[in-house]
Amino acid sequence: MKIAAIDIGSNAARLLINEVKINNKKPEFIKLNLLRIPLRLGMDVFTLGKIGEEREKMVIDSMKIFSDLMKIYNVEHYRACATSAMRDAANGQDIIREVKETSGINIEIISGDEEATLVFENHVAEGLDKEFAYLYIDVGGGSTELTFYENGKMIYEKSFNIGTIRLLNNLVTPNNWQEMKEEIRKNINSKKPVVAIGSGGNINKVFSMSKTKDGKPMSLSHLKKVHKEFDDMTVDERMTKYNMREDRADVLVHAIKIFNNVMSWSEINKIFVPKISVADGLIHNIYSQLHNKK
Repeated sequence: MKIAAIDIGSNAARLLINEVKINNKKPEFIKLNLLRIPLRLGMDVFTLGKIGEEREKMVIDSMKIFSDLMKIYNVEHYRACATSAMRDAANGQDIIREVKETSGINIEIISGDEEATLVFENHVAEGLDKEFAYLYIDVGGGSTELTFYENGKMIYEKSFNIGTIRLLNNLVTPNNWQEMKEEIRKNINSKKPVVAIGSGGNINKVFSMSKTKDGKPMSLSHLKKVHKEFDDMTVDERMTKYNMREDRADVLVHAIKIFNNVMSWSEINKIFVPKISVADGLIHNIYSQLHNKK
């Protein structure tokens, strides 16, 4: 069975195509293709309130490419979801209608809470050690989703309008940070040791650069050190020294700042990075729904 997921975020759109095979009565998810297009919708939406003509055309053209690729791979089931930027865009629904007409792709707008739940419950929750409590942190271009798990159950979840593209455009106020700090101090508490789980392209990049072994955590002190180093460099210097694309180099320092603040305020000193995404969560969600219908 071939399944595809489309994730239209504030920074980029991704198409993930997986083949699902049953191995010893368990599904095995094999990645066939992952295509990322840096649409940067948040650059328009968070400053203008809508998606401009140039980026609107990019969305429509990208979805045509995604549609053609799904046909080439004989994808049987797909789900396309848009998050913070499309949620906030005054012309979001008009673009969704245009995409449907031109490529046949049906885009759903999902809430920040749905976004967090998709990734966590479909890809992470099964592997949690109940001796710990977990704060799942998903940092995107438009928002940050926090989900707190204890004893295998979700205790708290909240989406904050603090994201890398908003920070890049100086659209996050001291009040936004204060609200996040107060929410964390009030709700992220446990008698068990609390560890963080991070997701998003930026924390994945920092993890791979750290040369930390898969399955091992990164420390908050390492993140603080990386933040200071990046903060002292220009975007061009980051691109040259670390061989980064511009659309990663300009937001990475902001993403690390968010992770540092969340972990400091919740008194967490280590973070696991299992390389998961909304697209991965969508694939698992589609398969689970199909499997449950049988």
